[in-house]
Amino acid sequence: MHFFKKIILTSLVNFLTIFVVSASADITQVPLDKYQWSYDTDPYGSEAIINEKLIRHGGIWIKFKRVPRVDAKRNSWVELIYRLPSASLAGSQKIRLTYQCDIALIIKLSQREYGKNGDQSYAHYQIELPPTNQWSTKEVDLKDFSRPEWIPASATDYGLLPEHIDAIYLTPSMTDTDGGEAILQVRSIELIP
Repeated sequence: MHFFKKIILTSLVNFLTIFVVSASADITQVPLDKYQWSYDTDPYGSEAIINEKLIRHGGIWIKFKRVPRVDAKRNSWVELIYRLPSASLAGSQKIRLTYQCDIALIIKLSQREYGKNGDQSYAHYQIELPPTNQWSTKEVDLKDFSRPEWIPASATDYGLLPEHIDAIYLTPSMTDTDGGEAILQVRSIELIP
């Protein structure tokens, strides 16, 4: 009888240890701040669909429907936008993202030299993450970001300047030609020095 009590007690201790470790892992996750997150789509018919509000139950669920490019001068887009807390990536070397996306996900660094107040090429430095239908945490180094292949010939490369980056755009990898649909979910994002 003593042997069975010992087994039950050991099992109970193991169960409680697993429960406490997983509970503390959830506690250390920084909650998403609703004032830092938004989304945007083009005016040509692309859509973003959310469940009542962008952040629910501690995470983001958003479905994007992107229309194909309209013509040579009018392109479509969809993006989930994370406004940086200090309006800059200065002092950060890496980005850690916990996400799900049913197609590849592009992380773009919104740098003023390439945006509407810069050369208007929107050829921001970016990196592509693999699709995943389960929660996946990826850590990417800023030095591994590069400009997209479609950069206009007239666009100047000013380099990646973290102090000039005020937002991170998360965009499912859909083509200009075909557009497409994708569901993107985000649980956390962290900037790592």
